[in-house]
Amino acid sequence: MLRHPLLSLYYLWLASAVTHVAAQKAGSFADGGNTQVSAMMMFVGNEEKVYMLDKAENNPAQIKGHPAWGSVWDLNTHNVELMDVRTNVFCSSGMHLPNGSFIAMGGNGAVGPGGNIGSQLNPQNGAADWDSVYQDFDGGKAIRLLNPCDSAKNFNEPECQWFDDPTVLSMHQRRWYSAAEALEDGSVVIIGGFANGGYINRNYPNVDPEFEGGAAVCTYEYFPPRNENPKTFDFLIKTSGLNAYPHSYLLPSGKLFVQANVSSVIWDHNANVEIPLPDMPHGVVRVYPASGATAMLPLTPDNDYNPTILFCGGSDMPEYAYGNYSFPFIDTFYYPASKDCQRITPEPKDGSAPAYEQDDDMLESRTMGQFIVLPDLKLLVVNGGLNGTAGYSQATGETPSYSLMPYGESLAAGPVGTPAIYDPKAPKGQRWSDAGLATSDIARLYHSSAMLLPDASILIAGSNPNVDVNTSTIYPTTYQAEIFYPPYFSAGTRPQPSGMPKQLTYGGNPFDITIPPTSYSGSSNDAAASAMVTLIRGGFTTHAMNMGQRGMQLRNSFTVKQDGTIILHVAQPPPNPYIYQPGPAFLYTLINGIPSNGSYVILGNGQIGQQPTAEDSMLPDSVRADGAKGAGSPNSNANDGSDTSGSHKGAIIGGVVAAIVGIAVVGLVLGVFFIRRKKSAPNASNGYNMGGPSSMAAAASSEQLMVASGPGSNGAGFRGSDSSAFLPFKESSTFRDSEDMHQNQMGPPAMHNPYR
Repeated sequence: MLRHPLLSLYYLWLASAVTHVAAQKAGSFADGGNTQVSAMMMFVGNEEKVYMLDKAENNPAQIKGHPAWGSVWDLNTHNVELMDVRTNVFCSSGMHLPNGSFIAMGGNGAVGPGGNIGSQLNPQNGAADWDSVYQDFDGGKAIRLLNPCDSAKNFNEPECQWFDDPTVLSMHQRRWYSAAEALEDGSVVIIGGFANGGYINRNYPNVDPEFEGGAAVCTYEYFPPRNENPKTFDFLIKTSGLNAYPHSYLLPSGKLFVQANVSSVIWDHNANVEIPLPDMPHGVVRVYPASGATAMLPLTPDNDYNPTILFCGGSDMPEYAYGNYSFPFIDTFYYPASKDCQRITPEPKDGSAPAYEQDDDMLESRTMGQFIVLPDLKLLVVNGGLNGTAGYSQATGETPSYSLMPYGESLAAGPVGTPAIYDPKAPKGQRWSDAGLATSDIARLYHSSAMLLPDASILIAGSNPNVDVNTSTIYPTTYQAEIFYPPYFSAGTRPQPSGMPKQLTYGGNPFDITIPPTSYSGSSNDAAASAMVTLIRGGFTTHAMNMGQRGMQLRNSFTVKQDGTIILHVAQPPPNPYIYQPGPAFLYTLINGIPSNGSYVILGNGQIGQQPTAEDSMLPDSVRADGAKGAGSPNSNANDGSDTSGSHKGAIIGGVVAAIVGIAVVGLVLGVFFIRRKKSAPNASNGYNMGGPSSMAAAASSEQLMVASGPGSNGAGFRGSDSSAFLPFKESSTFRDSEDMHQNQMGPPAMHNPYR
């Protein structure tokens, strides 16, 4: 029988598409395209887009007459669109908001070629306000706001772009390397950082741990701002020098667990009261620049949704070795990273005192390893090096000049290209495995990033241990992205659920998810008994950590029908927003350990403020059906199971965020829009030597944009902090240089909020 010509073309396209999908195998890496900016920061905005940020540097990609340091990567095409980011986002922090928007806070002063201070120096803070070559602005106080867009909107419209104007939206204090954690009402606490600085946040000897001559920031503040000045956090004074990006996790009690240097506390941020916890065993530092892999273990009914924090890797270098702002005092790239793992439950349900517990060592030592919570609630660790620390420098205390540095500016070496998987439910001694996992040949060291994608694969990008773009050094500026396919991609069939909600609530009525028999194989009763529904928030990733990352298993029962259809009766998240903060996440359904594509959901009411709660969901008893079977293909390594037909588009919900007018909070109604653009991007392959010395790997660097430590400087000092008053909204601003746009009337766009 003859087919219509267009139908024949369709079948030809379908066959080629299936071939492309089947080419990806479990445990393998695949080309992710060229990101055009080195992905120092990254987050998933919706089911179509991943947003990337880079420090201000000389990327070849240009936008509006200057190098680009923002882009958005399309999950379907792997192409990117450039985005104009106006301030220097170097080492910012970031977090989601309840409506699905994201903010990036702080950064560094304006810089020009070679990472040198920008052309318009601000004598009040020792940083530059603007640079005439790179055209970047001081990002020290900036709060940048993004409403992710998909194909429903024109990507070039202002509501789809970064809002980045510190004269309108900014913090009280300059913050570089600050931490951010979402709170139960959707607001964000912003913790610590440097005012200006370098490799670590201290002078040597350390005689001024609170202020370090004006360069340290031992305070915290909030977004939206509270009607108060930033408060001193004594923990940051105690941990001086090794408290950049302190690890911070909201606990069910409403307090925060905070860890830096070798110290840990439970912190009531509202009352500013600390409860000391035991020190990290063996003197291993996990925060930047030691940069251990850290994550909250998944919250499940089995652990009563009580958080346990896992720490792996980092460095046990002696305290002296970290040096000061300028550089480490030893050749870090020859010092082996730690493979030690510790876990702690900060608020034990049995009332016992919290304590660190020795866990299984990693398979190899790692600095800058990064944990990704997978939909099956295992943890993947990727990236990092065998030796050294994060950061870059042109010298160390033992190697006096750049010409003698064995690994360029990198302070780490021996890239670890093989991922590993940690199973928190496995018995001790059996929790780590890399069996069947391929090894990447792209070095992923300082300024690398990784993020779970909606289809349950992992996007890996970045790596740039260099003060400015350098594509000829041993560990170069990297634009090539990869996609890693975890072991569950060996499945021949993936669940294709229907009925996923677009919004979740804290407690309340359960919801039903339907699994057709064509999307699993074997006994229906066994498949239903194995079913699991998980809620995964990937967070905002930078510097080997994912701020806001959290995984949760929702309770469920099931009904099996005689035709093999499985109805999952799924409980809403527990009625406590402290357990899982409001905002965006992806909902996965798993059968026999195989996840569906994630469905975008908003947890909570989409607004900053007290979240409504209800009684915990009541589930019906499970019902089985004798003899029912699934009709899907059995698991097979011949097929990666990456069929995307089970993807369901979740609604993106607008909400209320805040701008700053003096010390008042003005609610701004900001919509969330989406777009998919199809623009080809050049593919570039950066297959770099993954080797180093056979015993210890090497590299050197110091993350510093100090007046006295950039190229051509004498290394004698550092910038002072910014003591100027926090900037309110101005009708007329000098945000742009006089040659560009002297008068700027820009403000955050006001958009419709469907929840109001």
